[in-house]
Amino acid sequence: MRNIPRTVGALLATLSLTFGVSSLGVAQVAVKAKMLYTMAGSPLQNAVVVIRDGKIAAVGEAGKVEIPAGFTVLEAEVVTPGLVDARATVGLTGIYNNEGHDQDQLEASTPIQPELRALDAYNPQEKLVAYVRGFGVTTINTGHAPGKLIPGQTVIVKTTGNTVEQALVQETGVVVADLSTGGLERGKSPGTRAKMMSLLRQQLIKTQEALSKESKDQPRDLKQEMFARVLKKELPLLITVHLAQDIANALRLQKEFGFRLILDGAAEAPLLLEEIKAAGVSVVLHPSMQRAYGDARSLSFETAAKLKQAGIPFAIQTGFEGYVPKVRVLLFEAAIAAANGLSREDALSAITRDPARILGIEKRVGSIEVGKDGDLALFDGDPFEYTTHCIGTIIEGKIVSSQKN
Repeated sequence: MRNIPRTVGALLATLSLTFGVSSLGVAQVAVKAKMLYTMAGSPLQNAVVVIRDGKIAAVGEAGKVEIPAGFTVLEAEVVTPGLVDARATVGLTGIYNNEGHDQDQLEASTPIQPELRALDAYNPQEKLVAYVRGFGVTTINTGHAPGKLIPGQTVIVKTTGNTVEQALVQETGVVVADLSTGGLERGKSPGTRAKMMSLLRQQLIKTQEALSKESKDQPRDLKQEMFARVLKKELPLLITVHLAQDIANALRLQKEFGFRLILDGAAEAPLLLEEIKAAGVSVVLHPSMQRAYGDARSLSFETAAKLKQAGIPFAIQTGFEGYVPKVRVLLFEAAIAAANGLSREDALSAITRDPARILGIEKRVGSIEVGKDGDLALFDGDPFEYTTHCIGTIIEGKIVSSQKN
């Protein structure tokens, strides 16, 4: 990614928008970019993206792409795919400081609860959703926070819509597990790492046995159904781990049961790069601005670059923050990685194309290609520069956020 002049392009040539959700609901829009990062090839200068009926209809150099008559035309210095946050709790957590109504990220009553659907807890009208949308984030894998052995599921949604159904990309993104110290309950069960592993292994074995004698006469067990989907590789198991010991435990479980594993956090991943690579698993890396204490005491700004060098698929996340506004800025997290050994293109990929691939939604989002969802982020300069603004967010051709300069 090159240094880009910060002259401000006109966001909208003929219409005046205010910051927030546009009432203009248009899905016929063209965007002119002085620099376009499609994430499907080399960056393009003086390029155009045409979005028709919510899908990308054309993309290329300005002289080669015709803008249909009557389309709304936007302009920006830099345009990227809509950003994809690989792991968050937005919409279950909210923008206020620990108010009861926006604290649905963790159910504390029992350690194993994969049946808890983020779909049922997500609030698309939460102000925190609008906040992240204002930074160009168009898709989030959001749901239950770490803190229990199996705290629940995630849901993949767009950062728009009045109902979760309107925002929905995928009902269940992943099943979430926590093999870190956060998943322990000293004096209760599980109170040790051995007990966590025992409980999880026991449940997986029980599910294996049930699958081997599957019968329509059996009563439904929502917990077992979710474990069955994990064992059938229909859904990944995303396991929060930071210490090398816990990463090794997660890899051992994956080897034993063969499920699709995504490591979440992975502060000490540099100690086990060969093992992670050999297991063929992906990493959703801890936020750079996570507090470096407890299990995450060894986190590093350079871990993203080390994962890239080792050839391990990874994405950058905002994760869960216990204080307001309970989410970090995804662009800033990627910028920190870009300043510490990761190339700028790879940093942008880690918040667009790579999370889409890891989550299995790359046919819809993550890059600017014909046929994909018309999700774009518009900037008045280099997205990784602190003084740059996201001046527009488009989701499926609709202008859902804008900022006049």
